[in-house]
Amino acid sequence: MRPRFPASLTEQRQVADAFLAALRAGDLEGLIAVLDPDVVVRIDEAAARPGTPREIRGARNWAKGAIAFSQELAGNIRAMLVNGEVGLVWAPRGHLRRVLRFSIADGKIVTVDVTAEQKRLNELELAVLGE
Repeated sequence: MRPRFPASLTEQRQVADAFLAALRAGDLEGLIAVLDPDVVVRIDEAAARPGTPREIRGARNWAKGAIAFSQELAGNIRAMLVNGEVGLVWAPRGHLRRVLRFSIADGKIVTVDVTAEQKRLNELELAVLGE
């Protein structure tokens, strides 16, 4: 197994932007290209739909679900700094509803934490990314 190195903010932004572009386009292969094949996605209870798993493993597994779910979210998702790292924020009409925090290594998203629980959202430090 090759070593993993933490991503710089520039690399995080590039990967997050590529992920978001693929999500908005409904591009399954584009999403898979930025996800580690063994990506682990953890979804808090407030973000999970009833009857769906709280943890998803594998790029193809999550990418399919992300595209299906994105139709209602993608237009309002923005890249931002979340606790000092690049993540995605969904805040329709200025109301924070969901945050995706990524762990990125070797140019791929390795883990994703999806947060929608209001208490946890309130604890996050958010900042606008420079262009």
